[in-house]
Amino acid sequence: MALDSAKKAEIVAKFARKPGDTGSTEVQIALLSTRISELTEHLKIYKKDFSSRLGLLKLVGKRKRLLTYLKRKNYQSYTKIISELGLRDK
Repeated sequence: MALDSAKKAEIVAKFARKPGDTGSTEVQIALLSTRISELTEHLKIYKKDFSSRLGLLKLVGKRKRLLTYLKRKNYQSYTKIISELGLRDK
């Protein structure tokens, strides 16, 4: 279920703060969101794949923690990333 390198590089380039930035909160959230959407599509087909479902729940929790951190530290960047990714704000 890993992302291919071309797609990953495209996401990193889009959300990076500066060239060469691969670990910022924004990039991590974008990569997690892509993996979450792919796993969701997988689970629509394979409904009894419980190990993948557990992995999906872990990814959603990690993304939620990162979004909470980003909201606390840089609200402007938080609003930008949730609008670009189409995520909901509580």
